[in-house]
Amino acid sequence: MGSAIAEGFISTHRIIPENIFITDQRPEPIDYFKGKGLKSGMNNIQAVEFANMIIIAVKPYLVKTILSEIQPHLKDGHHVIISIAAGISIQEIQSVTGNFPVIRVIPNTAISIKESMTCMSEANTSPQQRELVLNLFSLLGKAIYLPESLIDSATALGSCGTGFALRYLRALIEGGVEIGFTPGQAQFIAAQTMLGAASLLLSGDNHPEKEIDKVTTPKGSTIAGLNEMEHHGFSSAVIKGILASYHKISGT
Repeated sequence: MGSAIAEGFISTHRIIPENIFITDQRPEPIDYFKGKGLKSGMNNIQAVEFANMIIIAVKPYLVKTILSEIQPHLKDGHHVIISIAAGISIQEIQSVTGNFPVIRVIPNTAISIKESMTCMSEANTSPQQRELVLNLFSLLGKAIYLPESLIDSATALGSCGTGFALRYLRALIEGGVEIGFTPGQAQFIAAQTMLGAASLLLSGDNHPEKEIDKVTTPKGSTIAGLNEMEHHGFSSAVIKGILASYHKISGT
């Protein structure tokens, strides 16, 4: 995800590559991002001293280790900690850093193409810091602030949701192949159809059922297909999947 965020920032052409410092313990990403014009290396302290906005983009079990390493080098009034680690609360972060400004950011992988749904929660930030981070991640798709109590839910819906949507898309493609399309044709048609369906909702205030009603004529083919899916538990399976992801994330 850290790489996806960096790729997204670069692609906006609004952020100077030289203003980004990437650290990694593997030489391949370091060489790759240096080739893109970013500063890159293995020294986290050097990165913290370079930047004022620190994005922690590691596995959750590594968060406190990294924070403990950089904590002595954090400066009041200068640094903001941004964490994208699922399941690590602001309270847990501040137990290591102290009362530094913290923003939890939950993007999804579409951030690399500037189409992420990014949900954020904050503590101890100034209005200017909140606005700056909101504007920054809005360059990479849609971004909103939520109470931290909804961040685990946002992870299940907005981050895991990418996988759920793509699994549905895969099923559409397989169905398309079965009715006569090549895999490439089926993927193109199904993907554009999903994009169009989502855009109908994002461009207005319509509920999905209102848009569904437009294509479900009496005794028609759409309602026949929808009812067959529901007979096999389609909506229930999706809801149960969201709940399973949420319970895994939240530990409830």
